[in-house]
Amino acid sequence: MDQLRTVVYSTVLLVIIGWVLSVGRAIFVPAVLGAVIVYVIVGLAQGLGRLPGLGRALPVRLRYVLSLLAIVLAFVLLFHLVMANKERALQVAPQYQQSLLAAIQRVSAFFGIEAEPTWSTLRQELVAQINLQQWIASLLASAGSLLTTFIVVLLYATFLLVERRSYEAKLANLSDDPRRVARIREVVDTINRRIGSYLALKTVLSVLLGVVSYAVMKVFGLEFAALWAVLAALLNFIPYVGSVLGVVFPVLMTVVQFDDLSTVLTMLLILTAVQFVIGNFIDPYLMANSLNLSPFAILLSLAVWSELWGVPGAFLAVPITAILAIVFSEFPGTRPIAVLLSRTGRI
Repeated sequence: MDQLRTVVYSTVLLVIIGWVLSVGRAIFVPAVLGAVIVYVIVGLAQGLGRLPGLGRALPVRLRYVLSLLAIVLAFVLLFHLVMANKERALQVAPQYQQSLLAAIQRVSAFFGIEAEPTWSTLRQELVAQINLQQWIASLLASAGSLLTTFIVVLLYATFLLVERRSYEAKLANLSDDPRRVARIREVVDTINRRIGSYLALKTVLSVLLGVVSYAVMKVFGLEFAALWAVLAALLNFIPYVGSVLGVVFPVLMTVVQFDDLSTVLTMLLILTAVQFVIGNFIDPYLMANSLNLSPFAILLSLAVWSELWGVPGAFLAVPITAILAIVFSEFPGTRPIAVLLSRTGRI
């Protein structure tokens, strides 16, 4: 009876927490993203400190300021890249829409789809549904909203950095028991080390993926190559699905830009090979299972957090799950959950 009561209470608690996270999405997402930005800034500052010669000469505060400026500069460049391609995208959208419809028509003819609905009817429906010019304009119009969100995230990150100065004092006053304080400090340090290492290495791999993808697309003369490369780098933070989308978007652009099946297939094969090599060889070699998460747990967390927080949840799914696994491992009641979330069963 007690076990049944525990299960019921736990289920109700999970439902309440999920509801709160979903309703408070506009508040929680920028705050969590701000914490992720702090991890990146701290990692960059520590990297600057390890530079030979110059690193030790730089004051700690200056290193943090330079790291913060680097983050701001990266997002400003991304925003500029989107806006710089706006006019060109709107200009070529009607042309590529016709190319897309022609490609669908060829596929339809190949499979012998000439019965009702007729191709002309299908074509009219597609024109009504697939308005690339309107779709691109709507997508680019959201850039202002993204910029506003980034400013809020940056404010959270700035205040979190300021709070770091009193971190030790707050930690020491959490309890009168020195052993308990030491245990809490160990858990927090483990979270910081694992998440910081994951984000740093994932960022390096994403930049590498973006550079290689850009080189491939530039050789083929693909339109908006820089934009697709940046998108592939960002999508690399989303496990499993991100790698697929990082190939699908530029390949679809290849379909509407080039009237050549061999070019499309070559682009598909090369970009897939790049994703495969980085994702299956370089990534495991550098990451070395730093988070110790089960692939199934990652996939499940991706589905859950994407449902709760949308696209930001997909980006944050892995770090959040890793933090939960570390915290769960510290309590006897939730330790079995941490074991199930782990890759090896050891925590």
